[in-house]
Amino acid sequence: MERRELVIIGAGPAGLTAAIYGRRAGLDVLLLEKGVPGGQINMTDEIENWPGVKHATGSELGLMFREHAEKFNTEFRDCTVEKIEVRDDMRIVITDKGEIEAEAVIIASGAYFRKLGCKGEEEHIGAGVSYCAVCDGAFFEDLEIAVVGGGNTAVEEAVYLTNFASKVYIIHRRDEFRADRAAVGRALSNPRIEPIWNTVLEEIAGDGMVEKLVIKNVKTGEISDLPVSGVFMFVGQAPYDEFFKGVVECARGGWVVTNEDMETSIEGIYAAGDVRNKHLRQVVTASADGAIAAMTASAFINEQVHLRSTLLDPEKVLAFFYSSIEETQVQISNTVESFSKEHSAGIVLIDGYRNSRMVNKLGILEMPILVELQKGKIARSEIVSSTTDIAGFLA
Repeated sequence: MERRELVIIGAGPAGLTAAIYGRRAGLDVLLLEKGVPGGQINMTDEIENWPGVKHATGSELGLMFREHAEKFNTEFRDCTVEKIEVRDDMRIVITDKGEIEAEAVIIASGAYFRKLGCKGEEEHIGAGVSYCAVCDGAFFEDLEIAVVGGGNTAVEEAVYLTNFASKVYIIHRRDEFRADRAAVGRALSNPRIEPIWNTVLEEIAGDGMVEKLVIKNVKTGEISDLPVSGVFMFVGQAPYDEFFKGVVECARGGWVVTNEDMETSIEGIYAAGDVRNKHLRQVVTASADGAIAAMTASAFINEQVHLRSTLLDPEKVLAFFYSSIEETQVQISNTVESFSKEHSAGIVLIDGYRNSRMVNKLGILEMPILVELQKGKIARSEIVSSTTDIAGFLA
């Protein structure tokens, strides 16, 4: 089986940033991607909130990310990730091109726009129903269309669609948009945009192609027809979670739960970007997540590789575990170190506080403790408080 240090799943801003930071940290990085680099930002025509870049299209920024990662010799592989498994404390990434054993995995698979689920939606996908303004906007030159949603994406993409459509209706269930003020200001000042407040989409109708929408006012209950040639759905997101379902802890909706270090519920598996359970999903927050995840993974890999070669692989090891935040234990560790040097005992000192994962893995419940490991298993142990305890253990 192929073995790698860090495997990153997803080539959006989070994954590409993680690759940059991982390679700069000296790790062997394999990035698994599917489709064009940049992920969901490729569906955005204008990005004006990436610091240092006043304006760029999503595809331009995505390409910059990719080229930056390539500069540090990141290895890319185009494949489909089918599943993540944990076998004997190792993380296995199963793809359509084989299995990969990884020291650490970063899930950066991102999210996608949800379907509304109304009548006629499924039948008209590709025939007037779209979820990508950049992809399909040009097909509606001089036609009237609708956008469903009220967040940043819906409002910003509605403005973009006025480059093609003669009129863009924004259908929103509330009486005001949830988008940023700047985006709302641009939309409401655009003569080609008309908001339809307090309204939901009931049905998409048309013989083959979309011809009209059946809409309902949520306050009056009035149902009416809205003749349009197309409708763009921006009604929320869902994570790409099929390959990690049941592996890591997730919140409602499938979003991955992490701490501030991007650690998931499974040791050695991290999550970054839009796939995480968090409040703000933007390019800048995804990149920040990727950087943090990569550095956390780097510390984990370095710790695990060192400890494995030091403690688990040799036939026999004498190791002293202590807590670096307990002054008395630090003093005892100094005594153990001096004793080991004086008697050539070869005792390995391990800070059990900093290396808590290894302490838990070995089943150590109390420190300071001197243990004898044989092929990674504790053969005997003794709590240490003086040189007498050390000498007695070695006798």
